[in-house]
Amino acid sequence: MTWETAGAVWPTATPPTAHEALRWDLADVAELPRVRAELRRHLPAPDLADLRDRLVLALDEMASNALRHGGGAVRAAVGPTGDGWLIEVSDSNAATPPTPAVGRDPSEGGLGLYLIAELASAHGWFVSAGAKTVWAVLAR
Repeated sequence: MTWETAGAVWPTATPPTAHEALRWDLADVAELPRVRAELRRHLPAPDLADLRDRLVLALDEMASNALRHGGGAVRAAVGPTGDGWLIEVSDSNAATPPTPAVGRDPSEGGLGLYLIAELASAHGWFVSAGAKTVWAVLAR
């Protein structure tokens, strides 16, 4: 897959402004159950159940990708925007764009970026200060 092909699914773009609500510094995928639980506690209202589930799924996919493929420390944040919630996940592998799996049996995994793109009303990635940030906005 070329950068151009990856960009068609996961474009280079900057995210909308969000009010930061939650932030995590992560070093291992074993921390993700705690992160999921904290996010669920932050959005306890029954009318937010669908949004909460989508946010948890997208954050988990994005953070686990960064931890497995990004190298170094990972920072994740979730915060409200005017019409949704922004998820941002940064890692130190600025030279490698988010690359959706191509030509792989779905049972082998690697479809998380496609899933996030389907869940999100907007998504993208950018490089700043030597870090790659992958982001997605999920509508309310």
